[in-house]
Amino acid sequence: MKLAVVGGGSTYTPELIDGFARLRDTLPITELVLVDPAAERLELVGGLARRIFAKQGHPGKIVTTSDLDAGVEGADAVLLQLRVGGQAARNQDETWPLECGCVGQETTGAGGLAKALRTVPVVLDIAERVRRANPDAWIIDFTNPVGIVTRALLQAGHKAVGLCNVAIGFQRKFAKLLDVAPSEVHLDHVGLNHLTWETGVRIGGPDGENALPRLLAEHGDAIADDLHLPRPVLDRLGVVPSYYLRYFYAHDEVVRELGTKPSRAAEVAAMEKELLEMYGDPALDEKPALLGKRGGAFYSEAAVDLAASLLGGGGSPYQVVNTYNNGTLPFLPDDAVIETQAAVGKDGAVPLPVAPVDPLYAGLIANVTAYEDLALEAALRGGRDRVFKALLAHPLVGQYAYADGLTDRLIAHNREHLAWA
Repeated sequence: MKLAVVGGGSTYTPELIDGFARLRDTLPITELVLVDPAAERLELVGGLARRIFAKQGHPGKIVTTSDLDAGVEGADAVLLQLRVGGQAARNQDETWPLECGCVGQETTGAGGLAKALRTVPVVLDIAERVRRANPDAWIIDFTNPVGIVTRALLQAGHKAVGLCNVAIGFQRKFAKLLDVAPSEVHLDHVGLNHLTWETGVRIGGPDGENALPRLLAEHGDAIADDLHLPRPVLDRLGVVPSYYLRYFYAHDEVVRELGTKPSRAAEVAAMEKELLEMYGDPALDEKPALLGKRGGAFYSEAAVDLAASLLGGGGSPYQVVNTYNNGTLPFLPDDAVIETQAAVGKDGAVPLPVAPVDPLYAGLIANVTAYEDLALEAALRGGRDRVFKALLAHPLVGQYAYADGLTDRLIAHNREHLAWA
């Protein structure tokens, strides 16, 4: 079995490698290709990856290359984890929206739109080259904004499934609080990528006992602290929103906070410099503890599980993924991409039935889906007016003066990545 990771020079990659090594019975890789144009960085990451495999006794071969076409040739699955523009572009996404009084974040709001505009054309080019090299290969997208990128891939006819680590993070956290194995926790996970709510936490499977009321009663303070939301908000909602809902539920508070500290991109850039120095140490043969602060917790387990199921192996029967709605949420178009529990197998992901969604959540889901429609149109066709309309539709912007100012800033900061600008 051959897998390719596009963006393999990411400092995330040793987390992925560690998962591949530990879970080799689930996903028996014979060849793993790390593809990245940054040759020096790629060799540092690749060297550590080989040492991790060797230490854990994995027999697979790890290859590094800057040649995308050669790297994906013959691959059974291709994982996308790229960041167009690097941390420098992310830093801009997180800062210029604050000038207009809006949240600066790399996956939602104006910053998220900027990332989508930079990313979608690049991902579609990669996917087309994968299709030419091997039309049967699955594409697993971990590249943000996952919902928009996955929709672009599916709309272009690619065999693609989107993946995020938010759901598996909740699964592991709830399993620990409930003192059960993670595999026993099934989430009623509703919404879009980075706009989700856990409306049920079931023990044993989709029809199991709902432990969410007990979780909120016994551990509500700890859950609220993790989400940086007041405990009474969780009690009144009766659900657990993802961390990203704080940008919507406490927008002005978040904007004030972001204006008083360095951007997350600046923090990550400093962390990445330190990590790459560590990766260059020939004695290091395991992922360093510092990587846990980089983000992407449990990404490797989720990726292994998904790849194993898509390739006909031993993955979990139900997984939270990003895929076409196809009637799952009746208030959305069939071709909207939702993040939901699905039955996953070699033919792809089929969403499980979802209970009627409370209007409090359905309204926001529908609003952001409309924004994503416009965002994808802007990413595919370009133009200032399309960017403006997408921003005006986003609930974190929503005023024409803000949308005008943000449009000018977005184009100014991303001109080198926008062919039409």
